[in-house]
Amino acid sequence: MNTVQKIEHWGDVHHAKWLDALRVVLGLVILMKGISFVSDTDVLKDFFVQNSVYSFSGLMAMALTHVIAFAHLVGGVLIIIGLVTRFAVVIQIPILVGAVFFVNISKGFSPLNSELWLSVIVLMLLILFWVVGSGPYSVDHWMKMNRSK
Repeated sequence: MNTVQKIEHWGDVHHAKWLDALRVVLGLVILMKGISFVSDTDVLKDFFVQNSVYSFSGLMAMALTHVIAFAHLVGGVLIIIGLVTRFAVVIQIPILVGAVFFVNISKGFSPLNSELWLSVIVLMLLILFWVVGSGPYSVDHWMKMNRSK
């Protein structure tokens, strides 16, 4: 059993049922952020173009904006229902690392910077669910139980 399988096994054994409600809330937050990106893609695209750290052209910035929005939409739904949760979380982690260290930190560490704090909390929850998995109230668990019949 390799290290990843040991982490997955530990997470499956030590998963509290209340974490499933937290997983659903996390998925809803990510889904809502994806919807907000889709409804106003110009804000994120303009950030990529205007920020001096990035050397994106307009086309590259628009492509990255759509990739992030799509990943949030699909990943949010997968996390909510608990289907391939660890995979969905791993896809979200690089996006949130970018949000914390490149996007929101440019606005400063301020108690008033709610986007930074939301991104940090979501990143910590993503790491938590990468370790503990989807839990007993999920499609993954249901599929595992019904496959053995």
